[in-house]
Amino acid sequence: MRMTVLVGGVGGARLLSGVRELLGPTPFPDPVDHDGNSGDGAAPSHPDDRQRHSVTAIVNVGDDAWMHGVRICPDLDTCMYTLGGGIDRERGWGRAGETWHAKEELAAYGADPDWFGLGDRDLATHLIRTQMLDAGYRLSDVTAALCRRWQPGVRLLPATDDRHETHVVVAKPGGDEGEQVAIHFQEWWVRHRAQIPTSGFAQVGSDDTKAAPGVVEAIAEADVVLIAPSNPVVSIGAIVSVPGIRGALRTTSAPVVGISPVIDNRPLRGMADECLSVIGVETSAEAIGNHYGARSANGILDGWLIADGDHAVVDGVATGTAPLLMSDPATTAQMVRDACALVGVATPDTDAGAGGGRS
Repeated sequence: MRMTVLVGGVGGARLLSGVRELLGPTPFPDPVDHDGNSGDGAAPSHPDDRQRHSVTAIVNVGDDAWMHGVRICPDLDTCMYTLGGGIDRERGWGRAGETWHAKEELAAYGADPDWFGLGDRDLATHLIRTQMLDAGYRLSDVTAALCRRWQPGVRLLPATDDRHETHVVVAKPGGDEGEQVAIHFQEWWVRHRAQIPTSGFAQVGSDDTKAAPGVVEAIAEADVVLIAPSNPVVSIGAIVSVPGIRGALRTTSAPVVGISPVIDNRPLRGMADECLSVIGVETSAEAIGNHYGARSANGILDGWLIADGDHAVVDGVATGTAPLLMSDPATTAQMVRDACALVGVATPDTDAGAGGGRS
């Protein structure tokens, strides 16, 4: 089986843990060579690997930012640390056993931003990434190089190698009524906790942004594509806004199944509800499913898996229910089985058509 998953941070990383539990680790891609070529992240072609399942995660980069001279990629790192066993499990992000001496020293110097938690262990990852980017490597090359340490067992691809940051349109502090300004998503999310008047989101970056090498191919060649229960607006929405990705989702022969990010019409963590309210979408399984829409009607979904007890009618989309609490990899693996079964895709140790109920 070839499975491709669109993911954001914490929720996406937990889903990937379940996918890996179900399908086993994906062979590690060919390393970056001295000329900066990575084989576009292709899996090894050794005969022993041909019968193995493969998982490719297309990861949001809309949260990425430059801070204190280093490039920070929160969602890529959360996936890498989670799958590599280095995540702080209580927080769900950042490194286990983290210390904060660099952050404290920067604050003592009065350095801005002083609201972002840059840990010492995490800083090492950002320094290596920044050095490689400065040397001319692509973000996808850098990610593959960092993953050689962490061995996530999943092929992690940034949605794009280009700058594609999410910015938020807010009321200008001290400005005239109606005057607005765009700030980086991290400032809106971390510093302001999404609690200031907001009118929209925009992707800021290069004029010729395109999907990273291997991304469109991973969607086109998949047996099934999953959309993780990540933030529909600033995670999944940011990925789909990369030129070429929505088109790939629309034209792939693989069924595309989304997993609802809400249970009982509430997000389990984060502030997806705040983002949804900005774009005028209710925080409900039905509203989010209709926001994604059916592939038969210019949307991106063939299937929509929602939590037991929730309700959704999305025209043109097969809707099923299952337990969606990702409490451990084994439980999450069953959720992945249910998502695949919804569109008739058999997974290891299951038969096509088994799984959660349909409505």
